[in-house]
Amino acid sequence: MNAHPNGKTGPATPAVRTRDLRLTLESEAGEVNILKGIDLTVAAGETVGIVGPSGSGKTSLLMVVGGLEQATSGEIEVAGHDLTSLDEDGLARFRRDTLGIVFQDFHLIPTMTALENVAVALEFAGRNDAFDRAAEELAAVGLGHRTSHYPGQLSGGEQQRVALARAFAGSPKLLLADEPTGNLDEHTSDQIIDLLFGMHERLGTTLLLVTHQRSLAERCGRMLTIRDGLIADDQAALRLAGD
Repeated sequence: MNAHPNGKTGPATPAVRTRDLRLTLESEAGEVNILKGIDLTVAAGETVGIVGPSGSGKTSLLMVVGGLEQATSGEIEVAGHDLTSLDEDGLARFRRDTLGIVFQDFHLIPTMTALENVAVALEFAGRNDAFDRAAEELAAVGLGHRTSHYPGQLSGGEQQRVALARAFAGSPKLLLADEPTGNLDEHTSDQIIDLLFGMHERLGTTLLLVTHQRSLAERCGRMLTIRDGLIADDQAALRLAGD
C-alpha cells in the first residue's frame, strides 16, 4: 500500500499495466497483427517469466513495455508513466530513469572498456559518481578485476556480466531481459541467471524475463504463456506451487 498526502493509504501503483494492448506492423505481405489485445498487470517487485512459441509476440511485448516500440492502440502504463502520451524525448527520459534492459546479444560498445560501458548511461543521466557506481556494479558481478578490458577481450559470459552491471547500475524500477542466456553455454547460463535473480533481490527491481526455457521461467514467481499475440496462460510458477 502507498501512503497518500492526506495520510490515507491506497493501492500501490503497478509496475506494468496494459489494457487491450495491440501492435500491428507493416510487412511486404501487408499488415501483421503481433499483439492482439494484451491485458496485463504486474506488481512492483514481481518476477514474471514469459514463454511461448517463436513469433508469438514475447519480445514485441517487451519492446512495447520498454518504450522501444510504439503500440498501435490500447493503454500502457509503466511505473506510473503513460507511455502512449510520451513523445520520443519523453520516452528516452523514461528509459533512462526507469528501465534496465538485458538482451541475448550483449550490445556493448566495442571501443569502450567494461567500466566505460557501464558508466556511459550514468553519465547521460547526469550522475557525478558514474565511474564509482560503475566500478561497484562490476565488482558485484565478479568483474572488479576486468574493468579496463574491452568487450573483445572478454568471454561471452563476462560480456553478459557487464551488460547486467550496466542494466542495474541506475537502480531501475523495471528490468527487461530478453533471452539473456541465449548465446551462452549451460554452466555460464546458470551463473548469469543466479546473478540476475540475486541483483533483483538486492534492489527489488521488477523483472520481466522472456525465455524459451520453461525451467528458467519457473524460477520466477509468475509465468505467462504467450500464443498468437495473446496471453494464453497466467499462473504462479511451478517452483512456487510446490513450496
